[in-house]
Amino acid sequence: MSSLLIKGGTIVTHEESFKADILCKDSKIVEIGDISVLPKDVETIDATGKLIMPGGIDPHTHMQLPFMGTVAKDDFASGTVAALAGGTTTIIDFVIPNPQQSLLDAYHQWRDWAKKAHSNYTFHVAITWWDDTVAEEMNILVRDHGVNSFKHFMAYKNAIMATDDILVSSFTKCLELGAIPTVHAENGELVYHLQNKLMAEGLTGPEAHPLSRPSSVEGEAANRAISIANTLGAPIYLVHVSTEEAVDAIRYAKDHGQTVFGEVLAGHLTVDESVYLNPDWATAAAHVMSPPFRPKHHQDALWKGVQAGTLQTTATDHCAFCAEQKAMGKDNFAQIPNGTAGVEERMMVLWEKGVNEGKITMNEFVALTSTNTAKIFNMYPNKGCIRVGADADLVIWNPDASKTISAKTHHSKIEHSIFEGMEIHGVPETTICNGKLAWHDNVLLAQSGDGKYIDRPAYAPYYEALRKRKELNKPRAVVR
Repeated sequence: MSSLLIKGGTIVTHEESFKADILCKDSKIVEIGDISVLPKDVETIDATGKLIMPGGIDPHTHMQLPFMGTVAKDDFASGTVAALAGGTTTIIDFVIPNPQQSLLDAYHQWRDWAKKAHSNYTFHVAITWWDDTVAEEMNILVRDHGVNSFKHFMAYKNAIMATDDILVSSFTKCLELGAIPTVHAENGELVYHLQNKLMAEGLTGPEAHPLSRPSSVEGEAANRAISIANTLGAPIYLVHVSTEEAVDAIRYAKDHGQTVFGEVLAGHLTVDESVYLNPDWATAAAHVMSPPFRPKHHQDALWKGVQAGTLQTTATDHCAFCAEQKAMGKDNFAQIPNGTAGVEERMMVLWEKGVNEGKITMNEFVALTSTNTAKIFNMYPNKGCIRVGADADLVIWNPDASKTISAKTHHSKIEHSIFEGMEIHGVPETTICNGKLAWHDNVLLAQSGDGKYIDRPAYAPYYEALRKRKELNKPRAVVR
C-alpha cells in the first residue's frame, strides 16, 4: 500500500495545537514531525495554512432506518458520502429490532445493509422488549460482535418504547457486561396523551408537534433514567439533549458523583421552535423530529452545557425523510415521519456557531466532534486522536474557506436542509479514512464498501472507577 504524507499543516487535537507533518501507512499514523526523508511510493498533500484534526465521529445516525411506515432515504452508501464530505470518518448507527425480534437477527440485517458504507461505522443496539433471550443476546453482542452500548427509547408508545421495568433489567445487564446504556429521554405516556388531546382539539399540523413534546416531558424522563442508573450503579448516556431541564438533570447528577454523559445535536444548538410556524406545510414538516426544536432560551442552556462540560458530544440524529414521506402525516402531525439530516453539516455548523463566535476553542471543537465520543464508547486512542499508532482518520480543515449550506449542494438524498442558507467560514477540504484519501477538493474518492466495521470492547476506562466505587459501597451484613 502506498503511503500518504500531509505536509505543512497545524495539528489540532483535544489537548494541543502544533505544526507538524503526518505520515500514514497501512491505515495507521506512523510518523509525526518534520518529515524530510520520504518513503517510496508516497502521495503528498500540502496542508500549509490549514488545520489537521481527527476525523469526526458522529455518535448518532439512522441510515436506511425502517420507521413510521417508511424507510429513511439515506442508506449507508449515500449517508456515508455525506459524512465524508463533512469531515466525519466514523458513524455510530442504531440497530433497532422490532418488539419480539431477535437482537442478533436485527444486528446481522444492519451489518448487511452497511456493507456499502464509504466511511467507518459501528452500532448501538436498541432494547425494544425484554425476556431472557434478550439478555443472552446482549451477552453475545458484547462478547462476539464489539457492541458496547444499548439504546432505550422512553418514547414511541405502542411501538419501540422501553418501560421502566425494561430499563431496570437492561441497565442491570449493561452493568454486568461492561456496556453503557443510552436513552432517548421523553415521557412516552405523556407524549401519547398530548398527541391525542391536540388532535381532538383540531390541531393537526406540524405546529402541534412541539406542543405534544414540551420540555417537561424530556426533563422528567431524563431525571427518571438518571435516577434508575444511579440506583443500580450504572453509567448512562443521554442522546440528543434539547432542554434546559435535561441539562440541569445531568449537571446535578455529575455534581453528585454520577457517571453521566450528555449528547447535543448541531440542530438543537442552532434551530429554534419558530420553524414549525412556517405557513408552508412542507417546510414546517421537514423540521419534525423528536425531540423537537425548542424556544431559543433552551439553546442558551445547551451552549452553556457544552462550555461547562455537562454535554460532552455533538451528533446529528441523521434520519432523512423526503417531502413525499413527510406528507404521510398531512392530516395528522403524529404520522409525520420523525427525522432530519445533518451528518454532512455537523462539524461546519459547530465551527461557525461555536469556534468562530468564541463559544468554544479549536481544541474543544475536536473533543466535541471526535475525541469524547471515542473515549465514551471505547474507541480511543485508535480513534479521536492524532498520535503514532492511531488510525489514520483525519480531516484537513481550511479555516479561511467559506460556503453557504444548501440542499442544492448537499449529498443527502432529501430536498431540504434544516441549515439552509447558513454562511460557514471554515470548511473541511480533505477527509482521510483508513489512511486513504476519501474526499478531496469536492470529489469523492472512497468506494462503496471501503468503510470498516469498528469493534468496540466492553469496559471503557470509566468502568474502573465504577468498580471501585461499588466495592467500597458494598452493603455488608451487621455481625450480631
